[in-house]
Amino acid sequence: MTEIFVLAEHRQGQIRDITFEMLTKAREIAEKTGSELTAVILAKNAKELAKLLTEYAKNVITVEDAKVENFNSEAYRKILAMLIAQRKPKLVLMGHTSQGIDLAPRLATELNLPLATDLIDLTFENDTFTVTRQVYGGKVNAKATARKAETYLATIRQATFPPQKPPAPMNGQIIETPSPLIEEIAEKRFLQYVLPPPGGVDITAAEKLVGIGRGIKDVANMPQVEELAKTFGAVLSCSRPIVDKGWLPSDRQVGTSGKTVKPKLYLALGISGAFQHILGMKSSDLIIAVNKDPKAPIFSFADYGIVEDLFKIVPPLKNKINELRAQKT
Repeated sequence: MTEIFVLAEHRQGQIRDITFEMLTKAREIAEKTGSELTAVILAKNAKELAKLLTEYAKNVITVEDAKVENFNSEAYRKILAMLIAQRKPKLVLMGHTSQGIDLAPRLATELNLPLATDLIDLTFENDTFTVTRQVYGGKVNAKATARKAETYLATIRQATFPPQKPPAPMNGQIIETPSPLIEEIAEKRFLQYVLPPPGGVDITAAEKLVGIGRGIKDVANMPQVEELAKTFGAVLSCSRPIVDKGWLPSDRQVGTSGKTVKPKLYLALGISGAFQHILGMKSSDLIIAVNKDPKAPIFSFADYGIVEDLFKIVPPLKNKINELRAQKT
């Protein structure tokens, strides 16, 4: 039986969301092609991390080695080249993240395998590997096919496939594999994680975000939305035009040229909903949009929409939140 590999991505001892997004899509492809779904985890504590992955995959291959405690594309390349040569999977999926972008081309070049990157969809049509990716800055979805091969490599855009648990735990078996790494990787080495500077804000970790766009009109109106965000413990974020104007720093930008966020609540104020922004926030649990244009694309993705000038909504909303808070105390 053929296999589909999903390379689990982890950072600082935690499996990252992109892993579960890929496993969801890979499970769909595995069912369609009659393949087995196999997660691959390379880590210092691989066996511990593998326990969670057994709920999502039929097999979980672990390679435990202190040399891959932190990501190193050279170390990963050597290990994955060995695993692919041994098991010959039909498809290998990685996240289109800083890790996948570094690793996938190296691996494809070494093994002479076809590689498709930054995919928003993929499938097998009559045993032909067919992929969809965006071109012309996301304005066009292009469908393409790969040359025939025993194994295909692909990187998946983050937040494209909502992660879903299988209907029932898969109770996958853990397959422990010895590491082929003998010597330290000299040509590349991990130094440290660089955290946001003091006072910096990591919008990807926020549970509630207030996103602002062109509808804010003027920098003089910023205090109004800042006060609203503070009122219910949210972090202020924005679309690209706000960063371009210098009204908020780039670490607050949501979208393909900014950050991908998945808060419990995303309140979009005066954001029209350009595709670049949508791709960065569409996986939020709850999206509420306020825009005076009833045809704004943001409404197609919002759970709730208000067609109104945001300045007619922000003050009463802030007052209502304060009122409810006062009643609780």
